[in-house]
Amino acid sequence: MSHPTEYRPATRLVHGGVHRTPHGETAEALFLTSGYVYDNAEQAEATFAGTADHYQYSRFANPTLTMLEERLALIEGAEACRTTATGMAAVNAALLAPLKAGDRVVASRALFGSCHWIVSTLLPKFGIASEFVDGSDLEQWRAALSKPTQLVLLESPSNPMLEIVDLRAVAELAHAAGAIVVVDNVFATPLLQQPLQLGADVVVYSCTKHIDGQGRVLGGAVLSSRKWINDVLQPFIRNTGPALSPFNAWLLLKGLETLPLRVEAGCRSAAALADFLAEQPGISRVWYPTRADHQQHALAMAQMTAGGTVVTFEVAGGKDAAFQVMNAFRLIAVSNNLGDSKSLATHPATTTHMRIGAEERARLGITDGVIRLSVGLEDVADLQDDLTQALTTLHPRQAQAAE
Repeated sequence: MSHPTEYRPATRLVHGGVHRTPHGETAEALFLTSGYVYDNAEQAEATFAGTADHYQYSRFANPTLTMLEERLALIEGAEACRTTATGMAAVNAALLAPLKAGDRVVASRALFGSCHWIVSTLLPKFGIASEFVDGSDLEQWRAALSKPTQLVLLESPSNPMLEIVDLRAVAELAHAAGAIVVVDNVFATPLLQQPLQLGADVVVYSCTKHIDGQGRVLGGAVLSSRKWINDVLQPFIRNTGPALSPFNAWLLLKGLETLPLRVEAGCRSAAALADFLAEQPGISRVWYPTRADHQQHALAMAQMTAGGTVVTFEVAGGKDAAFQVMNAFRLIAVSNNLGDSKSLATHPATTTHMRIGAEERARLGITDGVIRLSVGLEDVADLQDDLTQALTTLHPRQAQAAE
């Protein structure tokens, strides 16, 4: 094929990074091998010395992983990519690879629970100072980055409250403080937002989410400049071993082929459901970036091309009411995953964000009535019907009238 950068995103996601064997297979080859053989001892020596281009060991690199990494880099607009066994392995590697004792990290408070734990609990164990700020407050960023900092971590939109961070402004402040900017772009996907073009230095993904998008496998990815990937990240991955399975990489490659179709459909349904939920009795508030009542609507639309596949809403009545609604779902499944072809709902206060504590949840606006809905590929009318009947359980009189 012609050079893949000549093609539009959907085409790159089908054809990018393909390396065919002499057999001329149509589907990407799956290389289920741990090691590789050499023509002779001299080639082995040269491979380990880095003067010969040859695969060594699948903990370091694998042909199926290479195809996935090249395709992800093409769609992200990055020079290079390395994959990992999980999304959290990607975040962990992106943070620990460049940091050392005595360094300082500034992070948005609105992080996924495990990311929050790495910053608040793990990094300080290694002598790395950490400070949280409210991601939407540029004055807090400015104050925190008024002194030397080595790394900034944020996600936008955030999990689960869909907070938007001004990526250009934060990147400018971070670079002035000497920091690299790491952005968790899971909710937006590379199709809706490309942080590297907005000033970020490193982008991380849980490929488990939209990239697989069908609830099959775990995986992660880190994307950046070729120099940073080769000089900083690769030694960490090579020697600590968070390697992605070739089989998982193969499934993720197949997932990328349908990513535009699934994300577009999910965004369309999510936007419709956000508007629908906003009109329902028993709903206190709805969060979705394309809605005019989203506090950072203008910023979201300046950075993203659509609102994403997640809608967050608050049920009046707290935890009991939220559980009542979730337990009444007939079609929507209760699960802490997201970005799936099936619609999934979770209660962040008791699942994904339980361990950050009540005080931190309150600061993030994660009340006991909040439900995060990851919108799948079902007919949107069926999802509306399921939400309607579930919400009706909060209003017994309405239910009796309907009978």
